[in-house]
Amino acid sequence: MIRDIITAFLIGGAICAIGQLFIDYTRLTPARILTGYVIAGVILSALGLYAPLAGFAGAGASVPLTGFGHLLAEGVRKAVERDGFAGVFTGGLTAASAGITAALLSGLTASLVFRQRDKM
Repeated sequence: MIRDIITAFLIGGAICAIGQLFIDYTRLTPARILTGYVIAGVILSALGLYAPLAGFAGAGASVPLTGFGHLLAEGVRKAVERDGFAGVFTGGLTAASAGITAALLSGLTASLVFRQRDKM
């Protein structure tokens, strides 16, 4: 248990530290870095390298945006196997639908809470 937490912290921290180095030492905007992380997750997943990392690091590899790219790639791969070419268009959204829904509902809830607080 403790080993898993430490591993997730170290791997996730390393991924975030690399992003911070890009912010500090390049002229890339944060939006481009975040997009690059998603694309890196897709590419590493397509090469078969991200699944072993996610298995080893757990949340340290699945929570950062590279994990989102991996999730999209795996969703597309499974949907193409199941549905053929149509899976290219539906697989990523189907795989990420729970996380997208949770993010939208959390954002809505936060906006309602802070809107009420600002009225006071």
